[in-house]
Amino acid sequence: MIEVKNISSKSILTPVSGLLNKSEFTFTLNPYVGCAFGCKYCYVQEMPAARYREEKWGEYVDIKTNAAELLEKDINKALKKGTPISIFMSTATDPYQGAEAKSKLTRSLLEVMEKQKDNIDYLMIHTRSPLVTRDIDLFKEFGEKIIVSMSIETDLDKIRKVFTPAAPPIPARLNALKKLTEAGIPTRASVSPMLPLSKHIAKNLKAVTNRVALDDFFMGDGDRGRRTERMGIRKIYEQLNLMQWYEPGAYKKVLSLLKEEFSVVDVFNED
Repeated sequence: MIEVKNISSKSILTPVSGLLNKSEFTFTLNPYVGCAFGCKYCYVQEMPAARYREEKWGEYVDIKTNAAELLEKDINKALKKGTPISIFMSTATDPYQGAEAKSKLTRSLLEVMEKQKDNIDYLMIHTRSPLVTRDIDLFKEFGEKIIVSMSIETDLDKIRKVFTPAAPPIPARLNALKKLTEAGIPTRASVSPMLPLSKHIAKNLKAVTNRVALDDFFMGDGDRGRRTERMGIRKIYEQLNLMQWYEPGAYKKVLSLLKEEFSVVDVFNED
């Protein structure tokens, strides 16, 4: 049972920190607290704000009901300071999880940003939900200033069911990404975090997008894999007899496959 409640927030644009300091982004934007998809490997559940919640990760969603109002104010503050506005939505939740279908909070934020699009340098939407296709009409207004990144950690739905059973099926994500691409929206498939997958991964992704990114637990969990291990992910790999996929260099064979189909592969935080 997922507990959903409305909350008021003090701000909505958060200056980037940690690994994102090396990126082109200046702000993160999280419309919700918590995530109903409850991915077993999600690093957010290891953060203090999540660890001290009474509810388990994946069993609560807080809706920031005043987010749209705050966004207008935060954008204006950034403009006054002369801070470039390049937004990553979202880093600690999924902006298109189930609650969004009713609340339309993310859509309201897009409407605010569309009015301010001349002042926004770049916007990345990061999700694993097919609901994202609902907002194609708004995405088109941003032209090349936007990209929709769909998390496709694996092309094997049986693997998805092990690590993130509450998240949308892989075929639905691929279809959504294809629909976005065909609508002329800049898109990207994000193999992040990389899970065990098939040798057809590159061709499967090339059929739905022209851009791809790759990340694994060792590059992307913020603690070189130690945080992921504390969450018990290594044990799952051991139980499935898939430890060959849980090695620091395992991503390299996937990178080779992706390079056969994509001229550029963004590898997150590669040493």
